[in-house]
Amino acid sequence: MQERAGTLVAAAVGVVALAAMALTAPTGAPDADRGVSAEAAGVPADTVDLVPTTDVTTETDGIVTTESSERARATFAGGCFWCMEPPYDELEGVVSTTSGYAGGHVENPSYEEVSSGDTGHREAMQVVYDPSVVSYTKLLEVFWHNVDPTDDGGQFCDRGYQYTTAIFYHNEEQRELAEASKERLVDSGALPGEIVTPVEPLDAFYAAEDYHQDYYQEHSLRYKFYRWNCGRDERLRELWGESAGH
Repeated sequence: MQERAGTLVAAAVGVVALAAMALTAPTGAPDADRGVSAEAAGVPADTVDLVPTTDVTTETDGIVTTESSERARATFAGGCFWCMEPPYDELEGVVSTTSGYAGGHVENPSYEEVSSGDTGHREAMQVVYDPSVVSYTKLLEVFWHNVDPTDDGGQFCDRGYQYTTAIFYHNEEQRELAEASKERLVDSGALPGEIVTPVEPLDAFYAAEDYHQDYYQEHSLRYKFYRWNCGRDERLRELWGESAGH
């Protein structure tokens, strides 16, 4: 994703001054400014969910799921984490999205460390949601329609393991639902290639630096040009047609 910063230029006509600001996106920040929340900074996955108040039980594909009606968490790796926040922020029932890093063998890694490809982390995005309003199955559907699950070398213009896709489950119910969702996609034959997205347990999630959070809102021009230049939407339309991005 370091390549993104060097290619961010304005595409809008008549905004020359703003375009000049877009040429250099932030590429680093002091560790003191990093946006690592207490609840997200490497807390083991089985302790990360909030205390439930009322259980909501649903059944999908014969799998009975019981989740807190207050809040639950889901974690996905879909390449550039800037691009994975918007489709979830638009969903009713989603409380928040946080860009960060999942997997890996280094505690509390920096963006530069993850971008080097040496830490074993993937760029990821964690969703806090109300399962009484939106189901985990719906979150999975949105995930698939926002990635290229046939690409094992990265996503779109971002190349390397750190940009590959993954579904990180927080509990056995999520694992079962994720694997069932992947199996349905494989069986459908809808995509031209092998589905290489793994379903893996989440050991720890580290929130990314503050300047990465809500990037698509805070730096709209830079974000839009990056996304266009990366060819993300064009490829998603090739794969998913009208379902792309939803």
